[in-house]
Amino acid sequence: MKTILKIVVHTILFVFLTIVSQIGGIVYLLSRVITKRIQWSSQYKPLLVFIGFYLISTLLIVPIIAPTFGREKVKHTDRIKPANYMTTLLNRNYVRPELNDLLLQTAKELAGSGVRIHYLDANFPFINKFPLLPHLSHNDGKKIDISLIYETRNGAITNKQKSISGYGVFEDPKSNEYNQINTCLKNGYFQYDYPKYVTFGKINKELVFSRKGTKKLIHSILRNRNLGKLFIEPHLKTRMNLEHNKIRYHGCKAVRHDDHIHVQLK
Repeated sequence: MKTILKIVVHTILFVFLTIVSQIGGIVYLLSRVITKRIQWSSQYKPLLVFIGFYLISTLLIVPIIAPTFGREKVKHTDRIKPANYMTTLLNRNYVRPELNDLLLQTAKELAGSGVRIHYLDANFPFINKFPLLPHLSHNDGKKIDISLIYETRNGAITNKQKSISGYGVFEDPKSNEYNQINTCLKNGYFQYDYPKYVTFGKINKELVFSRKGTKKLIHSILRNRNLGKLFIEPHLKTRMNLEHNKIRYHGCKAVRHDDHIHVQLK
């Protein structure tokens, strides 16, 4: 019975670590082998070996191998940063070079505006069609989510977020705006607003949605010839008076997009 329980626990850990980071499951299995060969007695040895091996893999090995699969890490600058560094630690920050070019060109256009790009989930480093859960389409290096822009009550643009994860704090429709969220929920798409459960904590509650900052960001993205589509919730598109054939509605089968912008290549 003990043996069966151990197998079940190891299997669950392998699956979970693979789902959240792609390489975590393999690293876990290899770390188990390495742990047995290290002559050091400590109850923390398996955990420390796993963490060490995982960090070496994520920070040093994966970035070298990823270009073989046509992907590279999102390039950080003073105007391009992750909203949460867990994104990078979990290898969810890989894109095709063309998407990096789009981000860099957008950041260049935004210079002096106070608007910066804070990205959320992008893609895993390896293998097309390998799912980056819970997303439906982040599996080919062509997609990335970008945070909305916020401002203080006095109208000053800020680079702070409203949740620790970057997801789940919505800019709800106003009473005079079309409510696509209610339409999807009433039609049985219960997952549509599930990101509210993955904020990992709400922060900076005093901040408000920046119409001017987010609109400036979107306009800069739209000017890039490599852009394929951009998803944002319909009521925000209307509120910002955005009209462009590359701004699309993502459909009820996805999740609501009034906490982030989805950008993808052609």
